[in-house]
Amino acid sequence: MNIIKESAPHLRRKATVARMMGDVLIALAPTLIFSFVVYPANTAITLVISLAVMLISEFVYVGLRNMMPKDGLKHSFKERFEYSYKGKYTINNILSPAITAVIFTLIMPAGAPIYAIILGALVGIVLGKLVFGGLGSNIFNPAAVGMVFAKLCFGSQYVKYVPTWYYSVPDVSVGPTALSGVAESSLDNIVNNMSYYNPFDLFFGRIPGTLGEVYKITILVGLLYLLIRKSADVRIVSSYLVTFIILSLVAGLSIYGLNQKVNPLSFTLYNLLSGGVLFGAAFMLTDPVTSPINSPSRVMYGIIAAVFTIFIRFFAAFPEGVAFAILLANMIAVVLDHYEWSSSQYTWKKYLAIVLLIAIPALVTFLAIYFGGAYHVG
Repeated sequence: MNIIKESAPHLRRKATVARMMGDVLIALAPTLIFSFVVYPANTAITLVISLAVMLISEFVYVGLRNMMPKDGLKHSFKERFEYSYKGKYTINNILSPAITAVIFTLIMPAGAPIYAIILGALVGIVLGKLVFGGLGSNIFNPAAVGMVFAKLCFGSQYVKYVPTWYYSVPDVSVGPTALSGVAESSLDNIVNNMSYYNPFDLFFGRIPGTLGEVYKITILVGLLYLLIRKSADVRIVSSYLVTFIILSLVAGLSIYGLNQKVNPLSFTLYNLLSGGVLFGAAFMLTDPVTSPINSPSRVMYGIIAAVFTIFIRFFAAFPEGVAFAILLANMIAVVLDHYEWSSSQYTWKKYLAIVLLIAIPALVTFLAIYFGGAYHVG
């Protein structure tokens, strides 16, 4: 057996990294275009700034990493430049930051201030990718790193309402997204907001949210394209969404036990179509660099990300937990890939682990809502 050392993404079929990244850009195009239609100026500003910051950062990084060593001789700028970049700055060094910039743009709110966009993009590409060694070496999704940094640092200034022709905010108590509000807990806000938005509004993105995460039909078109092209792993997507639906249904049934006015199926559908669940599943969780290699590990990876999403969304201080959940799952992906237990074979132990990864959080969700006071009837 020949062992070949290589960096991520690990391709097990006839494909190139450039082709896969091109597929991602094509898949993102419908959502990006629709974002331009709804928020033309805000989308343009965020995208241009993000692209500039990330492309320049990548360019500088390649130059610094491949600097000509000191040999006691004088070399012209042209010689140093060619030494640093010729054959070392490739199309991948353009496509990779471009994808990160587009995703970062689409998960940022329309009202984000320019300084938040600049710093978020810079932190995302530098601390989320370049400090780890560039493409194939990062363990975190750079776009998620940038968005979380901007959200945590700039707080209330991070989200501001931007008027648009596509939808109108029904009430000042609803909050900047369909998941937030002024109630006592996150679950209270979700239940309260269910009366403001119907499934049609949720599916077609006629709700407040970020620049791109709310347009479900364009996201699903992009996801379908990635799955057909095999540039996204169906095991990650399906395990994430199935687990999210199961835990949301458990939460809905628990709330129904306390308040019979809440329909568990409507509650589940509302959560699935709100926030960045579908966008994260399609374009962020499936990143081949930050996801595990083997099939069972990828299934568990999707489940773990869904559990984190549910816990953060329902029980934490933030109404939206997808980006945070993806970063936490990125850290665990390294553990799932550990050579002592990682393999492509499904064993009874792995089936048991998969079942427990869903069953235990489901039990915790029920106990926290029905007995723990996570939801307040009223």
